[in-house]
Amino acid sequence: MSSTRSPVTRSPASPRGQSSGEIRNIASVSSSLLPAFGTVIGEGTLKLKKLVIAPYDRRYRIWQTFLVILVVYSAWSSPFELAFKKAASGGLLPVDLLVDAFFAIDILLTFFVAYLDKTTYLLIDHHNKIAFRYVTHLGFPMDVASTIPFQPIYQFFNGKKQEGDIFGFLNLLRLWRLRRVSKFFSRLEKDTRFSYFWTRFCKLVCVTLFAVHSAGCFYYWLATHYHTAENTWIGSNVTSFQERSISLGYTYSMYWSVVTLTTVGYGDLHAHNTGEKVFAIFYMLFNIGLTAYLIGNMTNLVVHSVARTFAMRDAINETLRYARKNRLPEGIKEQMLAHSTLRFKTAELQQEEVVEDLPKAIRSSIARHLFHTTLQNTYLFKGVSEDFLVQLVSEIKAEYFPPKVDIVIQNEIPTDFYIIVSGAVEVVTYKNGTEQFLSKLESPELFGEIGVIFNTPQPVTVRSKRLSQVVRISHHHFKQLLQLFNTDGKIILSNFLQHLKGIEKEELQEIPLISELLSDLNSEEVYVNTEQNHEGLRQEGTRIHRVSGKFPTRIIIHGHHPHDKPNEGRIAGKLIHLPESVEGLLTTAEKKFGKRGSMILMADGSQWKDLGALQENDHLYIV
Repeated sequence: MSSTRSPVTRSPASPRGQSSGEIRNIASVSSSLLPAFGTVIGEGTLKLKKLVIAPYDRRYRIWQTFLVILVVYSAWSSPFELAFKKAASGGLLPVDLLVDAFFAIDILLTFFVAYLDKTTYLLIDHHNKIAFRYVTHLGFPMDVASTIPFQPIYQFFNGKKQEGDIFGFLNLLRLWRLRRVSKFFSRLEKDTRFSYFWTRFCKLVCVTLFAVHSAGCFYYWLATHYHTAENTWIGSNVTSFQERSISLGYTYSMYWSVVTLTTVGYGDLHAHNTGEKVFAIFYMLFNIGLTAYLIGNMTNLVVHSVARTFAMRDAINETLRYARKNRLPEGIKEQMLAHSTLRFKTAELQQEEVVEDLPKAIRSSIARHLFHTTLQNTYLFKGVSEDFLVQLVSEIKAEYFPPKVDIVIQNEIPTDFYIIVSGAVEVVTYKNGTEQFLSKLESPELFGEIGVIFNTPQPVTVRSKRLSQVVRISHHHFKQLLQLFNTDGKIILSNFLQHLKGIEKEELQEIPLISELLSDLNSEEVYVNTEQNHEGLRQEGTRIHRVSGKFPTRIIIHGHHPHDKPNEGRIAGKLIHLPESVEGLLTTAEKKFGKRGSMILMADGSQWKDLGALQENDHLYIV
């Protein structure tokens, strides 16, 4: 049975082959190695052709790094050998030949290195295309010219040494190799394994040293080629300087170059003839640009490192100005300052701007790794399904609060509830204008859930006792999940009611709302201290009561006709949870108003008909 093989598309996303290794460190992958949109990447697209090297192969990268070390030597030796001819034909010649041999090997290797097509962003591994691209590129003739050892070849064919400067200038072609150093530093700057500050700092130091070395060597070369040695910058201080040691001449050259670059100008070494003066003029003009480049880069690095400090100081000053302008109390001002300071101190821990830019799947994985155990240990979510926890944890937000900051305020509209991850909070209530301490909460306890679940104003104030980290769960998202996970909603309601019944009597007396809610729940025969079967039923002895998976709807009942005029002695409307039957509604109204009604009316005077049609906060009139 025959099959048709589809053409293979080699993408730089994750290639492997006989000469290419796997990408093991994402931090070092070049940003240019990206597949084009629509490129199909599969298991059959991971190999290059035989004897083809991937440009980001680990071994090839090591080879390139080794060549960078040789480039540093070439950058030093080329100007040095131009100025000091004895070194070029002496001890440095074997080293130069060895270095040139390594670069000749690299020229051969380049014919086998795949390249990235800039139009399709695909790796090209065809040998003919690789060779044609390299040969027709400027890099090939320059690589060859900078590698040929001209002086040994001339000596081999002519049998004598050439004393002119032609070979010294030809050696300057080796400076073409400096482009490798530039690419090397560019790659390091993008590699998060290395400090950007120190990478950039090393690059600036290398640029400065190369400029000082090159200028000093060329300035010495000018002195050696002037017809009157005593009328030169070094000849006026050192007699017969050309016959002295190389180290002496190089030391004088570097001294002059550094003094001129730093604009110190002691005056002990200065230009004597026209050629030296012209060179000094251009060198000083060059130094102006180089100094501006160095100062600009260093300033940028320093400012970048202290930018967060400046932002924190500005935020604190703005807070103080706002507090003074509006004459805020000292306690509120201290809370504002504590929050501003903590926000900057915890920025590296939270990094919300980083997480928000990530795909939802990655955000969910991060949140699940950080907070999944915390959610499992809270009383409200014990026994719920793993699917419910995964959906819930994907939308939670982590926050830090400094000591003595109100997180939940009594009687505010509930929008979120919180789980304590670390730290501690205290629960207080205000009664007749007096603050009264109720309890202390620590990890992994919750607060704010009473107002969210019953959709009532928060019954207490919750204040951080020390530096605390909490996770915030949105009221809206929580209710949406309960609609999707009905069974989990029953478990959560059961856990919640059990928790309410376990609150101490002293604390219940200070929170009338909870006491009233528990009284309503008991009157509606909702029992939670029993075992649950698979049908969502709760059994206590021989009595069975159904517990709804959804939270009860709240309605407001009145004990008079909707068209009656207001009466000062009349009992105000009562907020209750909607019972499951008409009989239960009439019984509840009798308990609230002290009389039993027989008819249920809507606000417009029409008779109420459908129990399921009622919505949150609807008004019913029992007459």
